[in-house]
This record gives sequence, structure tokens and C-alpha cells, in this order.
Amino acid sequence: MQYRYSGSLSNQGLWRFCVAGKCHAHTITVAFWDATRAFMLLSILSSFAGIILGLTAFSSGAKSARTRSAGVTLLVAGFFALLALSVYTGVTVNFFGKRYADWRFSWSYILGWIGIILTVSAGMRNVIFHILERNVASRMLLTLSTDGRTWSDLSF
Repeated sequence: MQYRYSGSLSNQGLWRFCVAGKCHAHTITVAFWDATRAFMLLSILSSFAGIILGLTAFSSGAKSARTRSAGVTLLVAGFFALLALSVYTGVTVNFFGKRYADWRFSWSYILGWIGIILTVSAGMRNVIFHILERNVASRMLLTLSTDGRTWSDLSF
């Protein structure tokens, strides 16, 4: 995430700042940068775990449990990213909005918000698929018990 001073060659992100084409690492620690970094790293790790769980759900027998776990993990990742961007937005707007008139958020900030929407959507999709799959399975069991058939009578 970063912002730029409009019309100049300076920008600042969570990990470094650049002035006139020369970039430097942050030498001071500010609490909101540390909180934003921590929440973004937790979001990335959670997203990675959710994607792995979602991909392995189709290769194992515990499809329903892994689909649910992937959905919940992706929702948690979206929540961490939402916290990170909310903290960053609040502090940045309050600090720079009052001191400088000519600044704006840059492309990575916009991609962060798009990423939150996509991550939460993927998590909700997995959770909804888990619920639908569980409902279909319970209807099949109900149908089998009322018909008097067994699993071996079914042909898939």
C-alpha cells in the first residue's frame, strides 16, 4: 500500500519511501505501520492456507470439511486485510489530509481493496457450497430411508 505526492517524484509505502528516485527503508517504527504490516502478513498467510485447503478439498475424501475450512480461512484473511487497510486509511487520511493538500493513494492501495472483495467473495462461496452440499447429502439420506433402498442400490 502506498500513497504519492501528486506532481512530485516522492512516494511512501509500508516498507520503504522514495524521494527523487532514491528509495530508502523506514528507519523509524510507527505503530500504525507495524499494525498494518502485521495484519497484511496475517492476511497473506491466511489466504495461502485457504487456497491450499480449497485446492486439496477436491483430492481427498473429506471434501465437505475442507471446503468449509477453506471458506472460513479465506473469510479470516479478508478480515485481516480489512483491518490493515482500515488502520492505514484512517491514519493516513488524518495525518496527510490535514498537512498536505496535494497527495493521493496509489495503485497498490486500490488493489488492496479489490483483494479484500475477492477474498471475502471466495470465502463466502466456499461456505455456501459447503452448506448446499450438506443439504443435498441430507436429502439423499432422507430419500433413501423413505424408499427402503440402500446405498448399493444407487447407480451413479
